[in-house]
Amino acid sequence: MSNQQALAPVRSDVRTETGMDALLAEVGRSLQILGGAAHASRPNPAGGFKAGEDALSPADKTHAAGLMRVNHVGEVCAQALYRGQALFCEDEGTKRLLHAAAQEEVDHLAWCQQRLNELGSRPSLLNPLWYGGSFLLGVMAAKAGVPRNLGFMAETERQVEQHLDKHLAQLPNQDSRSRDIVSQMRTDEIAHRTTAETHGAAPLSWPVKLAMRGMSKVMTTLAYRI
Repeated sequence: MSNQQALAPVRSDVRTETGMDALLAEVGRSLQILGGAAHASRPNPAGGFKAGEDALSPADKTHAAGLMRVNHVGEVCAQALYRGQALFCEDEGTKRLLHAAAQEEVDHLAWCQQRLNELGSRPSLLNPLWYGGSFLLGVMAAKAGVPRNLGFMAETERQVEQHLDKHLAQLPNQDSRSRDIVSQMRTDEIAHRTTAETHGAAPLSWPVKLAMRGMSKVMTTLAYRI
């Protein structure tokens, strides 16, 4: 009995240390994302960029940059959201699914950053705010259980898909580079939604969906300019 009592604090310490290590890893990851140090694991779907390739008017260039900044913010949020969901998810299979989706979102993040650089623009100045808020939402989704956790992922991707459809309609016709990037992002987001649904995503209530749409509207409006 005394041996068991002596071992109990050791097991508790290991759990605490593991949790702290995971939290510190997420802090490091957030600094990497917000610092623009993330690198894509897949080639840019727009291919290589040649100076002077874009035949965009100043107005079209500004508009395209605003839209791609919004898309970049969306990927910052997706990265934070999925990592927050995974950090407190108790199901290992779901955790792996969330990490896999987050890795593809890193590709999107890097491609949007590259396009912003090509357009002579910058990411949103409010990215730390977007990241922190999205990470907190991810933690809350994880605490709601696996079906709702996956349901939050599926609904997020459904709304992102609709958002990207609008951007494909709004981007200047001659901006083929931005279009190629957004098209590939849309394909990946559909795959993420389908995967979440296949693995048991529970539908979210209408109030939650409307709240998500409202928050997205605020974010996209601000990110276009700031």
